[in-house]
This record gives sequence, structure tokens and C-alpha cells, in this order.
Amino acid sequence: MIVFKTNSCQSINAKGQLITFTKPLIMGILNVTPDSFFDGGQHNSIEGALHRVTKMIAEGVDIIDIGAYSSRPGAPLITAQEEIDRAIPVIEVIKKTYPDILLSIDTFRADVAEATVKAGVHIINDISGGSLDDKMFQTVANLQVPYILMHMRGTPETMQEQVSYTDIVTDICTYFGEKINTLREFGVKDIILDPGFGFSKTIDQNYELLKRVDEFHYLGLPLLGGISRKSMIYKKLGITPQESLTSTIVLNTLLLERGVQIIRVHDVQEAKGIVDLLY
Repeated sequence: MIVFKTNSCQSINAKGQLITFTKPLIMGILNVTPDSFFDGGQHNSIEGALHRVTKMIAEGVDIIDIGAYSSRPGAPLITAQEEIDRAIPVIEVIKKTYPDILLSIDTFRADVAEATVKAGVHIINDISGGSLDDKMFQTVANLQVPYILMHMRGTPETMQEQVSYTDIVTDICTYFGEKINTLREFGVKDIILDPGFGFSKTIDQNYELLKRVDEFHYLGLPLLGGISRKSMIYKKLGITPQESLTSTIVLNTLLLERGVQIIRVHDVQEAKGIVDLLY
């Protein structure tokens, strides 16, 4: 049997643990929103969220990514305080029940990042790469937690109007290079890169990015791929997000084959099966 190896990259320090990515990690999605595109409303109670977390841990999740604000186009705007009020009770109950699990917060707001890290989150996952809150980089530096730097243009409302690239991989690498330099100047040590599948990209551009995602390894940082049940799958095939599990498994396999170190998924059991088969 062929056994894959992860690409060498900078290790990160999360929760006092050195993560070296000798084996890919699975990030499980926990949306505590009423309106996310796939599972909105399913886990926005304390009991529902904890049930979801218990299931993901049993299935082998490595990181749980908590989202309290939907980034889907057309999602209603909520305040930072509303986002905090949704996230904090869930974080507290997870920390109490499963104190050893790694948690990340999916937010582009510095105030939310700070409040949730103080409540027990270990990683900040920012879809905007710091572009929607000019306090984010300084906040990450102050907190000294790993930062997931994602590529997006504009806002969730306008991102699909900004899809013109000279060469999509080269342009995203330039974006990453500039952001990495700025983060280093602020003193941020641990950075993970996410090319942002589905954000500011057409369906065809997403597949070009998928084919060439291994080119980002030259930056020497861990890569995260988030393709799970996205419109690049279900719109291309003319199906619903609920019908897109098999295709998600296929594309996650391609991400792993291209050396992506973290896959962000709705379906942990299936992702764990891929990792266990290949590594």
C-alpha cells in the first residue's frame, strides 16, 4: 500500500503543545449560528453544540472550529457582542467537558478573537486575513496564539465580485507573502495558510487552485484546505450540499495527496478514514 507523507513545514505551538504535522489534522466545523449554508440552526443551543462536539471527538477530530457568524453571502450582519454571546457559552461548556481538545474560533473581529481566546480558544481562524479589522494582527500578537491566514477579497457580501486574477496561485502567494511579513513584524510566530476555496473565486478558479495547491508549500507554512460541501461541488454537479458528501471525500483526498496538513470538514468520520488509509 502507498503511504503518503506530509510536506515539511514550520511547526506550531498551540495550547502549549508542539504540533509538527507528521500526520494531517482534521478540523471539525461547529457552527453555532442559525443560518450557515449547510448546518445552520442544528447546533446553536448548548445541548446541540455539545452533542456535536461529543460525536466529533468520538470520530477522531483534532481541532474543533467554532463559528458564531455566518460568512455565507446574504447572511444577516450581527454585532461583535452578539457573536461573543453566541460563542462564549459553547466554549465554556466544551472546556469543562473536554478540557484537552484544541479549539479555534472562526472570526474576522479582533474583539471576538480576544474574548474567545480568554475563554479558552487556542487558535484564531480569520477568513479576512486581517483586512476587515485593522486591530486583528496586533491582537493575535498580544495573545500569542496560532493564526489561520485565509485569502479573501472584499467582504462576504462582495467577494464574488472580485474574481479577476493574473495567475490565481501567484496572486495568492503574493497576498500571503505581504500578510506574512506584516504578521512577523507584529511578532506573530505561528501562522497557518488557507487559500480560501469558495471565497473570491469562481468555480473554475477553485479547481485550478485545487490542482495547484501544492505550490503553496514553498512558503514553508502549514496549509489548511476547506472544501467540505461547498458550492464548488454542489453547483458544479447540480446537487444540494446535503448530497455532496461523496464528492467532498474525493476532493479532500486530493488535498491530502497534495500535502495539505489540515482539512476542515463537516464530516469527521469520513475524513478520519481518509487520513488513516493514506498515512
